[in-house]
Amino acid sequence: MRTIKLLAAAAVLTAPRWLPARVVALRAKVFAAVNGDNAITLPNPAVGPDRFLEVYGHPAATGRSKGAALSDLFWYWLSPGPEVHQEHLEAGPRYGDVARTTLALLSGPSDALSAAAGRCAGRVLDELAPGRVTLVRLRDLMMPVWAEYFHELLFAEPCPRAARDLIVGHADDVATALKCTGLRHPARRARLTRYLARRVAAGDVRQPLPASLSPTEQVHYLQGTFFNTAVVQMSEAMAHLLLVLAQHPEAAARTTGGDRYFGHLLDETMRLYPLFGIAHRITTGDITLDEHTTIPSGSVLCFSYPDYHASGHTNPDVFDPDRWEHVSARTAHHIPFGVATNRPCPAWRLAPLALHAVTREVLRRFRLHSTVTHTRSLPSRGPCLLVRVDTPLSPRLLAVAGALLRVRDRWEDVWRSVVQLVLGTWMVLDARRLRLAGRYFDTHDTQGCPLQEVTE
Repeated sequence: MRTIKLLAAAAVLTAPRWLPARVVALRAKVFAAVNGDNAITLPNPAVGPDRFLEVYGHPAATGRSKGAALSDLFWYWLSPGPEVHQEHLEAGPRYGDVARTTLALLSGPSDALSAAAGRCAGRVLDELAPGRVTLVRLRDLMMPVWAEYFHELLFAEPCPRAARDLIVGHADDVATALKCTGLRHPARRARLTRYLARRVAAGDVRQPLPASLSPTEQVHYLQGTFFNTAVVQMSEAMAHLLLVLAQHPEAAARTTGGDRYFGHLLDETMRLYPLFGIAHRITTGDITLDEHTTIPSGSVLCFSYPDYHASGHTNPDVFDPDRWEHVSARTAHHIPFGVATNRPCPAWRLAPLALHAVTREVLRRFRLHSTVTHTRSLPSRGPCLLVRVDTPLSPRLLAVAGALLRVRDRWEDVWRSVVQLVLGTWMVLDARRLRLAGRYFDTHDTQGCPLQEVTE
């Protein structure tokens, strides 16, 4: 009995070392089971990194939602309106209409786009981190910045505080559900839908919205593309970027030196911590690579960004922005914004400009310090200590604060990993029960037309 108690005590005390990794592996198995046997993860032994882009860019690798059980899960996480979310629309006239509108709304002079990002960041930082020393979660700190930024891009006016709260509440709910650290709250998301419906009805959007979408679909398009994906992804990108600077002070010191080094820093951050873990596509026809390898029609291709980014690089697990002095981002295994031949991120031009502007605003005000575990999914939301640049802090005090932050983070990982396993499994099962994508395509064609109208 005494031996059992000792073993149990040892298991509890060492849980931060072994439990999170085991739970993550178990979650991966749960999610892999969603698709059954027709899912193919790339790269793999048969289709290595050298052919990754060939398959990704193949004309038959363009299906988005129809025919994949995995789509039910993503539609569940991204609702309301996943059927008109730009990432999940099938190829065709509606997608073309939506994509053109998005590019128009994200366009503008580089100086203006950068200035708007810096202006929004300055307002939020002065409001939410006014003290000399502030402990924050970086993703939480950045969400209001991007809520204000994309509201200003869409409506050409500063974002009211009430609207910012609606956008942040919605985006945080989506991100929390995606990371399985909390369940969805449809009522919270619906509050933003109602606000956007009023603005669309009043004609407040600065560009004409896709004519191929109904008024309700136009609202869902704005909510999903800008106040879901854009706000969440830019907040995640900034959290990774600032956490890198907090843990690599030499990089932070060099970042203020110019655009070239920031470009290397961003490339290296996105290489190690890509915003997409997996991007999935559904084959609309056979893909024949050679006489021995054919990917059949209807396969769900899961393109693993982390695996691809780790291939073809020297010491791929090491953070080294200087590697990009000798490596071209165009020829390296590096696709932070996807691939040009298969629906790349529409913010590929805007994002680096805006990220740089916000980084400048942060570093102008603060020194950053963090000792937490930095992972691609970052379920911790990036705990970090912000110290005003004019505030002296002894190395000893920083070391003590860092040790406390590290211990708290390790133990949070234990309960958080269990929460992710339980809630993630529950949401997978609930998504399979609801079949949001499956039921939609039971009654609509790939262009959103009711099937009874098609057959008449």
